[in-house]
Amino acid sequence: MTGESPKGTRVIALVGPAGAGKTSLAEAMLFAAGTTDRLGSTANGSSIGDSSPESRQRGGSTELNLYNFDYLGDSFAILDCPGSVGFSADGNRALAIADVAIVVVDPDPARAALAAPALRALDELGIPHLIFVNRIDQAHGRVRDLLSALQPMSVSPLIARQIPIWDGEKVGGFVDLALERAFKYRPGSESERIEIPSDLHDREIEARTHMLEQLADHDDELLEQLLMDQAPTPEKVFQDLARETGESLGVSVLFGSANSSWGVRRLLKALRHEAPGPEGAAARLEVSNPAIYAFKVIHGSIGRLALSRVLGGSIAEGSDLKTADGEHARLGAIFKVQGEKTQKVGEARDGDVVAVAKIDTVKTGQWLGAGKLPPAIEIDYPARNCAIAIEPADRKDDVKLSGALQRLQEEDSALLVEHDDANHEIRLRGVNDEHLNTVLARLKRRFGVEVKGHQPAVGYRESIRKPVRQHGRHKKQSGGHGQFGDVIIEIRPLSRGEGFQFEEKIHGGSVPKQWIPAVQEGVREAMHKGPLGFHVVDVAVALVDGSYHSVDSSELAFRLAGRLAMQEALAAAGPHLLEPMHKLGVVCPSSSTSRITSAIAGRRGQMLGMGPRDGWTGWDRIDALIPESDLAGLEAELRSQSQGLATYEAEFDHLAELNGPLADKVIQQRVPEPA
Repeated sequence: MTGESPKGTRVIALVGPAGAGKTSLAEAMLFAAGTTDRLGSTANGSSIGDSSPESRQRGGSTELNLYNFDYLGDSFAILDCPGSVGFSADGNRALAIADVAIVVVDPDPARAALAAPALRALDELGIPHLIFVNRIDQAHGRVRDLLSALQPMSVSPLIARQIPIWDGEKVGGFVDLALERAFKYRPGSESERIEIPSDLHDREIEARTHMLEQLADHDDELLEQLLMDQAPTPEKVFQDLARETGESLGVSVLFGSANSSWGVRRLLKALRHEAPGPEGAAARLEVSNPAIYAFKVIHGSIGRLALSRVLGGSIAEGSDLKTADGEHARLGAIFKVQGEKTQKVGEARDGDVVAVAKIDTVKTGQWLGAGKLPPAIEIDYPARNCAIAIEPADRKDDVKLSGALQRLQEEDSALLVEHDDANHEIRLRGVNDEHLNTVLARLKRRFGVEVKGHQPAVGYRESIRKPVRQHGRHKKQSGGHGQFGDVIIEIRPLSRGEGFQFEEKIHGGSVPKQWIPAVQEGVREAMHKGPLGFHVVDVAVALVDGSYHSVDSSELAFRLAGRLAMQEALAAAGPHLLEPMHKLGVVCPSSSTSRITSAIAGRRGQMLGMGPRDGWTGWDRIDALIPESDLAGLEAELRSQSQGLATYEAEFDHLAELNGPLADKVIQQRVPEPA
């Protein structure tokens, strides 16, 4: 309807809240295009996507799904992005290279806010998009109310392309405002064209006029036609709709039901005629030569594969390319991907999304090309707010665990593996509990490594309140050369955050200079575990005097003397416990702000400020201080209070003194009382 279709494969990203039906829509699109001979279902486990045991068990996507199909001679690839924030990292990176996105939403206006993160992300990335209202057969309110609820979340105006035809209590069809035609839904097949119901005639005229007025905001010719009461041609209308989408001037809204395949062919036709081609993404990403962008690494039965998009031209197997760092990579076999299945192809055409083998040095997020490479794509990852300390259930699996974690971290951009030497812990840090539980399930299923997990140790510290002068002597005689080291030290508290200071004030050589470093080493050893059982911070130590033996003194003796003096000095200097405080920044819908602040207060949080979230209508930002020990479980609590929408970032801010029963409890757990 708008002329020749774009050349190359167009990439469609499916985004939106968890449970909206994105994977079901992908299955319906494959079925409507004739790629599959049955309508796959996530509910009964017959879908091409969400085929991993973790996704099946969870009942929702735990990883990015990739599909390819042709429709009426045009090639498309679908990036089905997980809606749950715990698994959103892969989708965030893949989304950046999409040509167009479909935001899948629920018809209930009360759930409209769930689409806000996706709509905002698309506006910020400048990616053309439209909205598909899924499960329209379950709608109980007006589509107009849903659009009114969604509009504040979108920078561009929402353009209603259809109005529903009600069959009693349910939607049974729609009127296409661009075609001025009515259709009745038929499960599993194309909709049947019918006459526009007489009782909808006035509503259809009103809705179509509004749609045309929206299009005329960016088309003076159309505006003049409307002022002259001239009816624009269908070609003119579809041309403007394509322009609105491609230039992100407006967001078309269509509806249907993926489970019944209702409205899916109409959606495909809209994509075919109105979605921009790969040249749009190439321009947006500044691609000037054939290049591929690796947006995800996977390890499977055929080895390590880099899921990549080709832009700027075709690239063949065996091509010698290089990264921005100048590293060369010779492309191995190239595969088209359909869910978990792969099919080898000789080359990747412009716009294709493929899996490339044997480029093991290429990391997620890198461009490869023979000429000038595009700039790096900046990606916002969800905050990794949850952590778990793990150890293999069988100590023989230590080496296997290390290799498995390296592979999982390479596949999962949101997973961090940390080694806490102070507490001798391996920590997995992820987005939420759901994310980490899935990682543990993959560890066991794919690598045969079962681990035991527990809450990571909180970074408690201790310090002192008063200065102390302390004598420390190490003397041992056991025949032959003995051991003798004798020191006097003075310690004093420092201001919070000043760390550790050591100086020597020796006069007359009472402690020879070659052994002073040993005294300092002994002092540091004593600080690793203070009298309360924690690492000691913010203390200044001065070596002021001592004595030595010409035969028995040694580096070891003075190190032990320094450690003994420091241990006794710390115990006498008023030791007290310090707990780490984190600065917390929470963003949430305004409707949940009061519940969120109560949840923070219930965790000993101290409010720092609250106000509207910049650029987000109906959202707030809350800043607070909260003890590290009270962060556990916060992510789940905040989401439960906000329809799953509240997110936060936390970073260490300072150490604060902890006293009273809470301090006593922490100390008792660290240093058990003697029997």
